[in-house]
Amino acid sequence: MLRIERLCTLSAAIVLTPILALAQTGPHDVADTWQGTLHIPQVGKDLRLVLKIEKDPAHGLKSTFYSIDQGGTLPATSTAFADGALAIKIDMIDGNYEAKLSSDGKSLSGTWKQSDNTLPLLLERTTPATLWTIPEPPKKLPPMDPKADPSFEVATVKPSRPNTPGKLFTVRGTKVITINTTVNDLITFAYGVHSKQIVGGPSWIESDKFDIEGQPDVPGTPSTKQLRAMLRKLLTERFGLTFHKEPRTLAAYVITTSKDGPKMSQSNAAPDALPALFFTKLGVLTVRSATMQDLAELFQSAVLDRPVVDQTKLAGRWNFLLKWTPDESQFSAMGVKVPPPTDAADAPPPLFTAIQEQIGLKLEATKTEVDVLVLDKIERPSAN
Repeated sequence: MLRIERLCTLSAAIVLTPILALAQTGPHDVADTWQGTLHIPQVGKDLRLVLKIEKDPAHGLKSTFYSIDQGGTLPATSTAFADGALAIKIDMIDGNYEAKLSSDGKSLSGTWKQSDNTLPLLLERTTPATLWTIPEPPKKLPPMDPKADPSFEVATVKPSRPNTPGKLFTVRGTKVITINTTVNDLITFAYGVHSKQIVGGPSWIESDKFDIEGQPDVPGTPSTKQLRAMLRKLLTERFGLTFHKEPRTLAAYVITTSKDGPKMSQSNAAPDALPALFFTKLGVLTVRSATMQDLAELFQSAVLDRPVVDQTKLAGRWNFLLKWTPDESQFSAMGVKVPPPTDAADAPPPLFTAIQEQIGLKLEATKTEVDVLVLDKIERPSAN
């Protein structure tokens, strides 16, 4: 799924798997199954968490958090245990858990940190009798037939609730959903362009926001290509969109590979799987199973003020976490005002530095010829 949204608490799940039978461990062996409740006063929520730590011959330890109440898993990026201190890092949500093992070996007392939120979290060693039941994961839908040319069998288009932050494009089960999206957002996603590549049209296409929920007329999870095709048809049928293309030279950014090569891990997702790109806060981007074209389109649609062109020549799909300190020119497309930068010593670097240091890419300003979409006709959506 392609997500552009702000999250402040424990992220929703990716895949849920059953916990294996409890291993026989000693009182001071941290490789075991632990559980506890994370209290989140900001949103008035309690989340039950199960932590399974396993011995890995290749890497020492590996661990996974299971969110009972959210129904999902959070695999750790790294797990370290020395002198009674446990440190777990979870890049997927920009989170970590640091704790001390009690003298009797029965509990881990520490803190859960995600982005700027730090909360106490006490975990207790489980037994077969005390271990919480983890719900079975929902059955994963098979991919849509790659030869299918789907349309929306039924689709609703409604005005968004006022003051809703961020925006969302996603697939949930069999439904395609957008939240808080303008017609400009829909066009940029459906045609893979920056808003500066959309010429003409009334001012409301940049200000009026809509929530869309559609049911495809073909079973299965659509690929990115099929999702775009459905939204193109929706724009034509419900908004009356017509346009023609013209080549123009525009200020743009290009993404290339740095001289030392990429510092990202390759994904083993299927070629037609939907990518996941989302922000846990401004300047903290989690990417899973995304192509370089997906990354370029996210940057141009949500972060930067001009088109972004992928010139990396990197094939396949990639996973990474990117952290930077945004400036005032960024995130305007999301309707978010970036706060002034701080002088904190641990603040991440600016985007252009971070992208090179952390994931081995380069982002450079240039001018290049791109196609623009000149709108000939656009109307407010027809009735549901």
